[in-house]
Amino acid sequence: MIEHPAQHLFDESGTGPDTSASTRAPSVARSMLTTAKANLFDFDRKGLRELFAQLGEKPYRADQVMKWIYHRHITDFAAMTDVGKALRDKLSEAVEIVPPNTLFEQQAVDGTHKWLLGMDGRNAIEAVFIPETSRGTLCVSSQIGCGLACTFCSTGTQGFNRNLSAAEIIGQVWVAAKHLGNVPHHQRKLTNVVMMGMGEPLLNFDNVVTAMNVMRDDLGLGLANKRVTLSTAGLVPMIDKLGEVADVSLAVSLHAPNDELRSELVPLNKKYPIAELLEACARYAARRPRTTITFEYTMLNGVNDKPEHARQLIKLMRRLPAKVNLIPFNAFHGTRYTRSDEGVIRAFQKILLDADVLTMVRRTRGDDIDAACGQLKGQVMDRTRRQAEFLRKLERDVAHAA
Repeated sequence: MIEHPAQHLFDESGTGPDTSASTRAPSVARSMLTTAKANLFDFDRKGLRELFAQLGEKPYRADQVMKWIYHRHITDFAAMTDVGKALRDKLSEAVEIVPPNTLFEQQAVDGTHKWLLGMDGRNAIEAVFIPETSRGTLCVSSQIGCGLACTFCSTGTQGFNRNLSAAEIIGQVWVAAKHLGNVPHHQRKLTNVVMMGMGEPLLNFDNVVTAMNVMRDDLGLGLANKRVTLSTAGLVPMIDKLGEVADVSLAVSLHAPNDELRSELVPLNKKYPIAELLEACARYAARRPRTTITFEYTMLNGVNDKPEHARQLIKLMRRLPAKVNLIPFNAFHGTRYTRSDEGVIRAFQKILLDADVLTMVRRTRGDDIDAACGQLKGQVMDRTRRQAEFLRKLERDVAHAA
């Protein structure tokens, strides 16, 4: 029997569930003389230099190759013309550069672009690029499915299969950057990356941090720290751990201003209630002067959008440097929720603004291709039985309605 992920999120060390070797970044300490080639997408600059040292090469050689991969989108060693032929041959024999396989791509009428990327023979994830006048944001997945079962999220109905490797995470960025013709420091079309796609990033900590290192490295995507955002449902111990190793923007999926309602919408709240979550956020912000935590709040009609909810939210936001991002709910097949009316959302925003809480309403993008917030599904071979349970419930609801 497979345990539901939301029932036991952490081992005794508090660092999260163990992941199989196939989902962890490969150890650079292992011998290169193995049957499986290392995928260079699995390494940040430090790891890549250590790997090249195993091959008897100088660190600057790793830097050269990294720049070829992320600045020129080259995966063929033979095309890396400033790398000596002997090294190119050595690399071809020992390692590989393999991005995710693009199974399908689709563009919305508003320019939003979605990729369905194959992760293995049975699973696929989705990544979404949102172009705007002043920036271009890529929404990246960290897991195949999600184990947290937030009731208003389409991904949550798909269940959970496994963590993505670092290569599978940064590979999403590489695929999008290549498609867009993005050139770091020169022709930058991809200006922001948000870990807000499928999955809970902090449950795949090491691989997510490695991928974010590449995003922020000048030889990688070259993004400023504040332009890489990790969104979490609120894993308190891992927020503290993130603060120790990574300087990135933090977004928290709050969605409710009190524990009773949040526990209904975000089951993780039963383990880490709002007070503990806000304390962790305050500690994270204290490590970085002028840091503001973003709190995401999906507007659900008649559920969390009343004036009293806004007033409760104001009291929470006064505890730390924060801003609120109101997200109009994006419906999906089988959900019991509906989107709050535009007038209700704006009234909710006004209450917060009048109390000097910086509040924005997220513009809904990619609705026509199911690329909006909370709609990502992909293809998940569910190990938790949640997908089957959701489908059975949907069948019962349809039969009852008939």
